[in-house]
Amino acid sequence: MENIKLTKLAECAGCGAKVGAGELARLLENLPVHADPNLLVGFDRSDDASVYRLSDELAIVQTVDFFPPIADDPYTFGAIAAANALSDIYAMGGEPKLALNVMAVPEDMPREAVHDILRGGYEKAYEAGALITGGHSIYDPEPKYGMAVTGFVDPRKLLTNAGAQPGDMLIYTKPLGIGVMTAAIKAELAEEAAAARAYQVMMTLNKAARDVMVRFRTHACTDVTGFGMLGHLLEMAQGSDTAVRLNAQAFDVLENALSFAELGILPAGMYRNRRFAESAVEAGDVPLALQDLLFDPQTSGGLLIAVDPEDADAMLEALQVAAPSARRVGEVEEYRGGKRIFLRNGD
Repeated sequence: MENIKLTKLAECAGCGAKVGAGELARLLENLPVHADPNLLVGFDRSDDASVYRLSDELAIVQTVDFFPPIADDPYTFGAIAAANALSDIYAMGGEPKLALNVMAVPEDMPREAVHDILRGGYEKAYEAGALITGGHSIYDPEPKYGMAVTGFVDPRKLLTNAGAQPGDMLIYTKPLGIGVMTAAIKAELAEEAAAARAYQVMMTLNKAARDVMVRFRTHACTDVTGFGMLGHLLEMAQGSDTAVRLNAQAFDVLENALSFAELGILPAGMYRNRRFAESAVEAGDVPLALQDLLFDPQTSGGLLIAVDPEDADAMLEALQVAAPSARRVGEVEEYRGGKRIFLRNGD
């Protein structure tokens, strides 16, 4: 157990292994989409989970997410993977209720390591108030773990990434730089304290942030994961047919992440995200390394919230108790053609 290095068994770490947004859209082209008036959100929309209405007061929210190891410690890997999967339910304004394990492990992986991956997942699911009721496992030389999660939401209060309105304020609830830091950790360049902070951020559920968010007039939400801040923000702007002005200096950033980005220690997923989104981004005078953090894939990242401007101050004050890294990072505008995202380097 002491010698096992899970990240050495995988080519990519965490959400950095995610198929790029542009490539995913091409893979889904021309697949048949069956109409159902109760299917409120399906795979034909670039959203976080599917939503099916059961009654006027109740809808189910379903998602699945899994990835290769992002931490060497099995328990930490399991907890991060579970937190990441549960996050899609929170992004829709829902509450997770049931979960199924999805696991692939090498045949020769120590039993104790497999047990600790599952223990990490179970403890996060129970912290979220969800029950793990089964799952599926296979043998694979590259380990992978995650969950299929089902939650509930009132369809009248459902949040999607397509509801942002001109004038809305944008709030983000976690620090940036997770992908860069995991690349630095894998290269054994990160200090122990900085690595521990990155793992702690990834293991933190978005439950507390969701519980605050639903008390206010939230118009749209998405969780920021493998497509990076700018990839997910572009999907929100396209889905809402809006434009966004983003203050690149407003984000909380993990310690040393910007320095590592300046040194070129960047995950492969950052380049995929840049290729997908950069044609829609006016970067202005924002330094390249800070741009890289905005394209950086975030494993188990925070909630990106578009809130009514009259509620923004009160929401931010409440969020900074529940999620201390919460920051107001931009505003939504009318789309007038051309670029959709405009970066600025400070106020």
